[in-house]
Amino acid sequence: MKIKSLRHYFKRNHMMSSLLNLPLLTATLRPYLNAVRATLQAALCLENFSSQVVERHNKPEVEVRSSKELLLQPVIISRNDKEKVLIEGSINSVRVSIAVKQADEIEKILCHKFMRFMMMRAENFFILRRKPVEGYDISFLITNFHTEQMYKHKLVDFVIHFMEEIDKEISEMKLSVNARARIVAEEFLKNF
Repeated sequence: MKIKSLRHYFKRNHMMSSLLNLPLLTATLRPYLNAVRATLQAALCLENFSSQVVERHNKPEVEVRSSKELLLQPVIISRNDKEKVLIEGSINSVRVSIAVKQADEIEKILCHKFMRFMMMRAENFFILRRKPVEGYDISFLITNFHTEQMYKHKLVDFVIHFMEEIDKEISEMKLSVNARARIVAEEFLKNF
């Protein structure tokens, strides 16, 4: 009787500890996302700024880089050497570039395909750039017009939510590819 209850106790506690470990995995991500959120909120203090060169033109200074005094110091927030965010600010725009974690060759391929799929539909995402900054997987460009038309905190929430979900999506796709490969291999080996 005691052995059965001890087994049940350890089995139940093992299940509880494994359930408790799931949020801990995302808890390591939380400080990284909080740092990105705080930096983005500070960088999104944008205002309308007309071009100093051409009359009646208003271009994102972070893209044009016409004068150094209008640009802020770029900030890199890094979780590790492969997973980082570059936030480049200026007086009227902010460019956010994200490097997604890619542990192996399958994740690299899945990330490349997924990002290409997203960037082909950039017009549906108002702040998504068609081409990322070199060395990063995807980039967003937020201008003062976006902050005037949309809530700033919602823009920040979108970027943070995107960063949370992209990791989950790539992990799920990798599991799906591995499961499918296992099924195909089993079917192929049945012939021998």
